[in-house]
Amino acid sequence: MVGATRGFTRYSASPTTGAGLASAAAGQPSASPTLLDVIRGLNGSTMETVERGKTIFFPGDPAEKVYLLRRGAVRLSRVYESGEEITVALLRENSLFGVLSLLTGQRSDRFYHAIAFTRVEMVTAPAASVRKAIEQDASVGLLMLQGLSSRILQTETMIETLTHRDMSSRLVSFLLVLCRDFGVPSNEGITIDLRLSHQAIAEAIGSTRVTITRLLGDLRNAGLVQIDRKKITVFDPLALAKRFS
Repeated sequence: MVGATRGFTRYSASPTTGAGLASAAAGQPSASPTLLDVIRGLNGSTMETVERGKTIFFPGDPAEKVYLLRRGAVRLSRVYESGEEITVALLRENSLFGVLSLLTGQRSDRFYHAIAFTRVEMVTAPAASVRKAIEQDASVGLLMLQGLSSRILQTETMIETLTHRDMSSRLVSFLLVLCRDFGVPSNEGITIDLRLSHQAIAEAIGSTRVTITRLLGDLRNAGLVQIDRKKITVFDPLALAKRFS
């Protein structure tokens, strides 16, 4: 298992406490609160920074907190009896995770290994505070459901990526997912706004660093991608998809 060292930096997320935000804006009109507003305004909420490669939680850890990703990317994986670790989701900014605690009342263990794929910043809140907010305001539950739905879609996308038996197709599918979720348009194409080592890509899609180095070299020689300081630019995602469909 990779990334088996925890590494947190915590500080208070907001001076606002309590299950709702009404007291912070009493008598003043405001836009509907976002999921970030809600999580940040709960009792016990904190901001946490985790360095790349560090573990956020292990399978089997008590499900005591809910996480909202603010910066960076988080990899969720499962480890099977064979020892193989498979990525089930690569979460982007504003993704909600760790929500099992809301359904189990902290009685069940976590299913996934959550690792900082890059340096990440998160807002966290105790599960008890989140449940209390949902009980007091149904709109909070709706926000949580929307966040969970997005997480499920990300998991389904990653599973589809890993169904490719051919490793070159799996890599291309992964790059296209990264373009969609982390891509920044540029004059040259779509630049994936993550610094990705060949080892990190290999771990994400169940390959080896040597294989990924060779396959990325093939894509570069074909004029489909450019790699500069661990940032990958896909010149034409459609062309990339068609070539390996």
